Amino acid sequence: MLHRGIPRRVAGASVVVLLLAALMAFYVADRAGAGPARCQQHRLDARERAAIVTGEGERVLVIGDSWSVGLGQDDLSRSWAAELPGEVHVRGFSGSGFSARASHCGRVSFHDRAATALGVRPALVVVEGGLNDFDQPGAAIERGFRDLMADLAGHRVVVVGPADAPSRSRAVPRVDAQLEELSEAYGVPYVRTSDLDLDYLDDRLHLTEDGHRDFGVAVADRIADVEPTRPAVVRR
Repeated sequence: MLHRGIPRRVAGASVVVLLLAALMAFYVADRAGAGPARCQQHRLDARERAAIVTGEGERVLVIGDSWSVGLGQDDLSRSWAAELPGEVHVRGFSGSGFSARASHCGRVSFHDRAATALGVRPALVVVEGGLNDFDQPGAAIERGFRDLMADLAGHRVVVVGPADAPSRSRAVPRVDAQLEELSEAYGVPYVRTSDLDLDYLDDRLHLTEDGHRDFGVAVADRIADVEPTRPAVVRR
């Protein structure tokens, strides 16, 4: 009996180890928004959203993450950016952020995509993000922000910070405070959104259709209350 029990216990332990390994792999892929298939889907979504232009008037460029793309929505044209006034062009990429390694899908940070995004020749640039920088060191966020401001030199800019998404709520205050401080250092207005009460999908990270509308309306109202400015040259 003793000898029969040992293989069973070993087999049971092996199953547990395999399950834990599988769960860890799923977590890493989910956290990074990574894996070849997922990254490819993010690229397809980014292209689809970039092809959608909403509104009329002053040309507005939104550089952002999955929220600007509308990840999780059946109709990407209903992402929050559609609530902004003007002719709105979105250049978003799910999982990306200010820091270079917020995403594991390659060179897709805001800085990496800014030069191409500016091809729409905007009168105003709205940078939205921060939730994907939740586990990045402050130095990486600062470096990415600095490089982005250099990219946007000469353009009127507003930075929109992260909302308090439940799945990343613990990290939001740190990222929010740093982005506000960096925006002040570069002389561009910062729109705080961490106070908003929004509706989220079951993943507790992405917005429902109502959440997108409420976020977009709030951001549009708050941008109307500030004066977009060109980033200052900051010596580091």
